[in-house]
Amino acid sequence: MSEKIIDIHPHIIADDTDRYPFAPLGGIRSDWSAERPFTIHDYIAEMDAAGVSRAAMVQSATTYGYDNSYVADSVAAFPDRIVGVYTVDVKLPDAVATIDGWRKRGMAGLRLFGAGSTVQSDGAWMLAPETFPVWEHMADIDMPVCIQTTKIGLAVVEEILERYPEVNIILDHLGRPDLSDGAPYANAAPLWRLARFDNLFLKITPRTFDLSEKAPATPDTFFPRLVAEYGAERLAWGSNFPANTGTLKDLVDQGHRCFSALSSAERAAIWSGTAERLYPQLAEANTSQAAIA
Repeated sequence: MSEKIIDIHPHIIADDTDRYPFAPLGGIRSDWSAERPFTIHDYIAEMDAAGVSRAAMVQSATTYGYDNSYVADSVAAFPDRIVGVYTVDVKLPDAVATIDGWRKRGMAGLRLFGAGSTVQSDGAWMLAPETFPVWEHMADIDMPVCIQTTKIGLAVVEEILERYPEVNIILDHLGRPDLSDGAPYANAAPLWRLARFDNLFLKITPRTFDLSEKAPATPDTFFPRLVAEYGAERLAWGSNFPANTGTLKDLVDQGHRCFSALSSAERAAIWSGTAERLYPQLAEANTSQAAIA
């Protein structure tokens, strides 16, 4: 396979807990971050082995909460390889100023953590009145917003899409759709319903691959349906490494298997084209580096 590959959903964990102390959202650290704590240097080695050219590094909110320092320092160390997707408390009065401060340290996207492994929320707080300045600022600066949620939060995602059509929203893990009924995937109706929003992008991760490979679902029936509903230009791949087990190359190989029924143009969009549209910094060469002291 020769496709250009960009990863828009990896995570990293520092080995220096004094400089980068744990402060997980909800007070509960994710199991994977304790069991598989890959540093930025580990991840760069994984990228090279897997043929991944660049990445949008996603803050591990279940490890560090709102302190994006390790990702920011890593972006400074490898500006030619990664940009940062940071987590900010958007309810605070100084949230816009905080975002602008992180932008100076490599922030290319915002991530809101609604429901996931250690936190379960319908995400209604994402549209509390105090968050409105942040949404307006995201539109002004053309910064995409990733939302981590499950089906319990899709109603809020829909409201965000309606209220802020000028903000690009990226739904992590496709919102974890139900594929258990197999083709034509009627149980995934909540996902198909959101396809009407042009500002919604989907992040395909190994969580999606695993669901598609569990009978009666198959990758050859699910991914063509996904492309038909959304268009490949609104789909992008993210490894979820190391939250998903296996090497980064293993996860890339799984993607190649699952995308085998797609055209070369569709695969190219999912592997890198959409990522470069969402994060233009990933399409730009920047060869200067600063070491993490």
